[in-house]
Amino acid sequence: MGNAESMDAQLTDFRARGSKPPKLPMPDPAELEERFAIALNSMNLPPDKVRLLRQYDNEKKWELICDQERFQVKNPPHTYIQKLRSFLDPAVTRKKFRRRVQESTQVLRELEISLRTNHIGWVREFLNEDNKGLDVLVEYLSFAQYAVTSNTLPSRRTLKNSRLVCRKDDVHVCIMCLRAIMNYQYGFNMVMSHPHAVNEIALSLNNKNPRTKALVLELLAAVCLVRGGHEIILAAFDHFKEVCSESQRFEKLMEHFKNEDNNIDFMVACMQFINIVVHSVEDMNFRVHLQYDFTKLALDDYLERLKHTESDKLKVQIQAYLDNLFDVGTLLEDAETKNAALERVEELEESLSHMTDKLLETENEAMSKIVELEKQLMQKNKELDAVRVVYRDASSQVHTLRRIVREKDETIQRQSTLEKKIHELEHRGSLQIQVRGEGDGEGDVSPLPSPPQPMALSPCPDAMALAGACAGAAYSSGIPNGPSAALAPPLPPPPPPPPPPPPLPPPGHSIEISAPLPPPPPPCAPPLPGSGTPTVIFNSGLTAVKIKKPIKTKFRLPVFNWVALKPNQINGTVFNEIDDEKILEDLNVDEFEEMFKTKAQGPAIDMTMQKQKAPQKGPNKVSLLEANRAKNLAITLRKAGKSPEEICKAIQTFDLRTVPLDFVECLMRFMPTESEVKVLRQYERERRPMDGLTDEDRFMMLFSKIERLPQRMTIMAFMGNFSDSLQMLTPQLHAIIAASVSIKSSQKLKKILEIILALGNYMNSSKRGAVYGFKLQSLDLLLETKSTDRKKTLLHYIANVVKEKYPVVSIFYNELHYIEKAAAVSLENVLLDVKELQRGMDLTRREYSMHGHNSLLKDFIHHNEARLKKLLDDARIAQDAFDDVVKFFGESPKTMPPSVFFPVFVRFIKSYRQANEENEQRKRQEQLMMEKLLEQEAMMEEQESQQGKRQQQELISELRKRQGKDSRHVYEGKDGAIEDIITVLKTVPFTARSAKRGSRFFCDPALSEDFHY
Repeated sequence: MGNAESMDAQLTDFRARGSKPPKLPMPDPAELEERFAIALNSMNLPPDKVRLLRQYDNEKKWELICDQERFQVKNPPHTYIQKLRSFLDPAVTRKKFRRRVQESTQVLRELEISLRTNHIGWVREFLNEDNKGLDVLVEYLSFAQYAVTSNTLPSRRTLKNSRLVCRKDDVHVCIMCLRAIMNYQYGFNMVMSHPHAVNEIALSLNNKNPRTKALVLELLAAVCLVRGGHEIILAAFDHFKEVCSESQRFEKLMEHFKNEDNNIDFMVACMQFINIVVHSVEDMNFRVHLQYDFTKLALDDYLERLKHTESDKLKVQIQAYLDNLFDVGTLLEDAETKNAALERVEELEESLSHMTDKLLETENEAMSKIVELEKQLMQKNKELDAVRVVYRDASSQVHTLRRIVREKDETIQRQSTLEKKIHELEHRGSLQIQVRGEGDGEGDVSPLPSPPQPMALSPCPDAMALAGACAGAAYSSGIPNGPSAALAPPLPPPPPPPPPPPPLPPPGHSIEISAPLPPPPPPCAPPLPGSGTPTVIFNSGLTAVKIKKPIKTKFRLPVFNWVALKPNQINGTVFNEIDDEKILEDLNVDEFEEMFKTKAQGPAIDMTMQKQKAPQKGPNKVSLLEANRAKNLAITLRKAGKSPEEICKAIQTFDLRTVPLDFVECLMRFMPTESEVKVLRQYERERRPMDGLTDEDRFMMLFSKIERLPQRMTIMAFMGNFSDSLQMLTPQLHAIIAASVSIKSSQKLKKILEIILALGNYMNSSKRGAVYGFKLQSLDLLLETKSTDRKKTLLHYIANVVKEKYPVVSIFYNELHYIEKAAAVSLENVLLDVKELQRGMDLTRREYSMHGHNSLLKDFIHHNEARLKKLLDDARIAQDAFDDVVKFFGESPKTMPPSVFFPVFVRFIKSYRQANEENEQRKRQEQLMMEKLLEQEAMMEEQESQQGKRQQQELISELRKRQGKDSRHVYEGKDGAIEDIITVLKTVPFTARSAKRGSRFFCDPALSEDFHY
């Protein structure tokens, strides 16, 4: 409302002054710069805008000077003050006052314009001690309201004059003048400290003009939101109550609110003021008190009738008040609901704790089941391996037997053929043999004796012939007339033993045989495979390993400093089952080279010092034990609450129900020493009375008489700790088993290692040569190998390749179970603890064999022996499974315990997932950047063409807004708060939820400036 009235006043002033005067001629440049500097100094602009204005050309500078000088008021402050004082002179006659009052409104309007448009120096001069302009304004405002606010007037003339002024707009313009003064920090402080200024502004609500009342309410609402202003406003309404004889504070305000229902602007301002004056305090009880003041004035009922109003502005202000309203009953219900909710939260937290414990138990049970299944699987695999070995042996034997049978059948067939030939020869009846001796001619032909010798049917010559065929030599088959055979000596009549192989025949000698030769023998064994292939080497005579050729790259790549395995170390490892060369066929190695090419083508030892305490002398009474030891033993015995006899009896019977475990462990520190036993026995030999001993000495006497006391105490401690130890060790062993088996059997992890091996060989092949495997510690080095721009690592590239080329493998870590738990296990210590349990059980068995009547030992052994056996089996399986998986990756179990082996995979998985997230984030950022670049390119030409022009237009518009609309200057960033508060309240209704003294009215954080002074 205030801004609207200000605009009306300006329009009236502009009409009075006429249209824009003709442009004056431009002075010379020196005078122009001088006058431009004066104009800039009067504007109170920030430095950046001053620099921008100085860049204008002379035409724009002269236009700016003309605009600035046209709106400056030429009259000094004392001119207006003299005129206002003349209006207040009681000695002025009625006629003279009538003449003067005709120009009072115009004087006030010019004063208001001067207060808004002139620089702060003019305003300070108006308010200084000499002029006392604020006192004059307040006095004139009070005079203008005498007719409606004061019951006792100084004179009848004053009443008539006041009524005459009241019918004009002088009250309204006076309020605008005060508003202009309050818009400066200096003026605001003076108004707030003035004893009557705010009271007179509040009394202006009695004015009949609804525009004036709306202006007053807007100004008072803005003051409420300034630090310390709320108390001043309430004090002003208390004064209003006394002056206007109200029965209750804000009574007149509510009457105006209900009666002025035809003026929407006033109703909006009134509803806004009520909302702010009630809900802008921080004290909740005070807010409820103020709220109840308006409830008693029937505000709630009236708002119920107004909820169907057609004015949107009024609806917004009503809704803002209702949103800020405090319903104590609802708050009480909320408090009770909160208490119930807190109790529910405690119940849920307790339930969550139970569920967490249950989840842990379920997880341990699941891990136990997994381990049992893994153990069964391992056992079945071992049985399957044994069956395969038996099958291979049986298959080899069957093959050998079949070959022997086949050879025997062939031999029998050859013998049958030979026998047939011999029968044919016998049937022919003659066999001619030509023999040529050395130096003789043809020999006589003599018939062979008949029947033929049995040796001719012997298979030996055939075997010899087979051997000779393999060796390439010509042996005689014992068959006459064989071609190219050696000359056989004449056979004696009796059958002699088989003759030796004859010598080679001399040249010219021949043997003729009418029978054909036997079939040729089988070929010799082929040569060993690969003996002529240079690309294959032998791994100690076991497995053939293909030699990897070096890879030639386009660019020099950084070296991946992994720890390689030797070719003779990969047998039986995971690297024996993967093929990295196949991976390179699937990858874009050009992109990889472009990304990674080179640019240049002991923990502190905590030494705790233990102070040695000087031995204290015991009391002078007779005691068999050392004083401190006796004192500590007495304290321990008092904790037990048992007599020495009961304690010793429980130890003899291994009764942990009588003496608890913690007492047994404490008592083990008081095992009697040899010197103490000697002293006690000496006391006993002297037959001195037992009653003369203290309780601890008497206990030590009985304690030392227990047979095999150390063994009994050790057994009792073992029995008491057995269940806890078993419960502690079993999950650790299960974690080792499950993690080891899952890592070894993971096919996706094997694929990841295959990709790493392929890329590592691609990077290192030209410098260090290809390798066949690498140590697991090389996985940590993936983050140290960075791309050319140093923004990505080799692991980022691997994660990207896996997601694009092998998406199924990208969640390989889901196949690795319980590796975090296994990483925290010290297998060596666990195995030592298991051995300790085994030794404790052996000691318990021996003790039970000596005291078979002890039911406690019997029950303990009966119930826990099977549990211990299962634990021993788990320990053995855990050790074997861990050894297998470590060897499977080419490592040694001696140098790589679980605390080193499993954390490698934990770190690798964490780094891999982080690299995946960073890749996704980088893609999103690149996509957003690309979209922004496209938008910027689309708007670049338009922005470049209009930027300079728009900047100048905005600055000129702002200056003209100050001169022609707001007509006020912000002084050093501190002035102008009241005007800004009123402007914001017209835009954003007050919300108490974000209220803070001095900036409570802001709902938008961008507007949360402090306007308090």
